[in-house]
Amino acid sequence: MCFYESRARELAAGIENKFLETTVDDHLTNHMGHMDPQLMVFFAMKDLKVGKRMPIHFPKRDPSTSPQLWPREEADSVPFSLQELPYLLKYFSLSPNSPQAKAMENTLRECESKPIKGEVKFCATSLESMIDFIRSILGLTSNFQVLSTQHETKSTVTFQNYTFLETLVDIPAPKMVACHTMPYPYSVFYCHSQETKNKVYRISLLGENGDRVEAVAVCHLDTSQWSPGHPSFQVLKIEPGTSPVCHFFPADHFVWVPKLQAQDFSSV
Repeated sequence: MCFYESRARELAAGIENKFLETTVDDHLTNHMGHMDPQLMVFFAMKDLKVGKRMPIHFPKRDPSTSPQLWPREEADSVPFSLQELPYLLKYFSLSPNSPQAKAMENTLRECESKPIKGEVKFCATSLESMIDFIRSILGLTSNFQVLSTQHETKSTVTFQNYTFLETLVDIPAPKMVACHTMPYPYSVFYCHSQETKNKVYRISLLGENGDRVEAVAVCHLDTSQWSPGHPSFQVLKIEPGTSPVCHFFPADHFVWVPKLQAQDFSSV
């Protein structure tokens, strides 16, 4: 079975244990003493304006070629538990000392960790379990839509300056669920929702090399419950709860929101 090695190595190195609720250590800086480019996804709400130019990291991971979610029956037949890690390593033929094994351990540990105050979290190992969680948050009878970042041009460049183009679309999201990919032998999504207010945006970006990206970004208006070591505070040089924190989503991470009429969308 193909293992998503590059993502496994990222997590094993401690760069991205989880996309939003994580801790910061010496990986905030690279060996040259500069900010790690992979952390350059955060920005302030005051930056939401046409013409704004800023460096952004967009990993080039194509969702169509990433590991796919297993059917529920297949996923449920394999334990998904930190306690069962020795069995799982044998099941997937992985060495206990390999980067993949460390990534699996971190993913399981993250999935079993307690949520922060006001957060509901769930690690989905199948599409059915993901939809069940989304319905539990957005409502059993509500229609919903999924939003994701789209790369309009093909390029291998992952870090460069981008300029905000045209009108920024504010997508109403009275409730939302964010789902982030986690390193694992098959597809696992860390999905979570917070009681605090959030705003979702679709932003057209132009890279300095001509790359075009239709990016999805979320702004968290209340960060008072976040860890003081959260990387966004280091990047933006702010303290928890002092101002909103916004961040871009990679192409293989998703935002689920209630499906609204076209006229409900507004521009900023």
